[in-house]
Amino acid sequence: MNRMARLLAVLVLACSALASGCAPLVLSTAAVGGTMVAADRRSADTQLADERIEWTASKGIGPKIGADGHVNIASYNRTVLLTGETKTEELKAECEKLAAGASEVKNVVNEIQIAAPSSLSSRSNDTYLTGAVKARFVGEQKFNPLYVKVVTESGVVYLMGLVTKKEADDATNIARHVSGVKRVVRIFEFIPDPPPKPASQPAPPVSDRPM
Repeated sequence: MNRMARLLAVLVLACSALASGCAPLVLSTAAVGGTMVAADRRSADTQLADERIEWTASKGIGPKIGADGHVNIASYNRTVLLTGETKTEELKAECEKLAAGASEVKNVVNEIQIAAPSSLSSRSNDTYLTGAVKARFVGEQKFNPLYVKVVTESGVVYLMGLVTKKEADDATNIARHVSGVKRVVRIFEFIPDPPPKPASQPAPPVSDRPM
């Protein structure tokens, strides 16, 4: 089975899982100005800030590295993850500097490797692995998959998100068991566990009133 067919199979699996009745557990959407907005633990302002950060950093880094690298930029809750390759340490450091200089950035995680730019087949495989991990998140139903952002580079899966310790462990365990994943790197921000649900009270007795 070629890469495109495998990716299609992953997407079908995810859609099947959603159609099987687990959608209420996975997605919560609201219509805002005609646009469906997916549930997210980040505020709307933070989601927009992350989009601005990615755009601004890409605009600076792309022309800087030119043909001497291939860098992906992901921002979650104003933490920027840089992955990919540059040919020199100087370019790697310059990419980090440009990302950190974007307005609203609070932290940069620089995972750029010193190497030649990855091949198209490697990037295609990374796309497939990202889809496979997301599909497994949906299928396992251990947490809302929208809480975890998945980035894959050269077979290494990076996980970002605002999660509880249990959600982080579940996501990590699922991702590391996806065939083809070489390593899982966690870039999570932890939030407190939700308060325990109150113990259920026994139902009051029922008696019949004479008519």
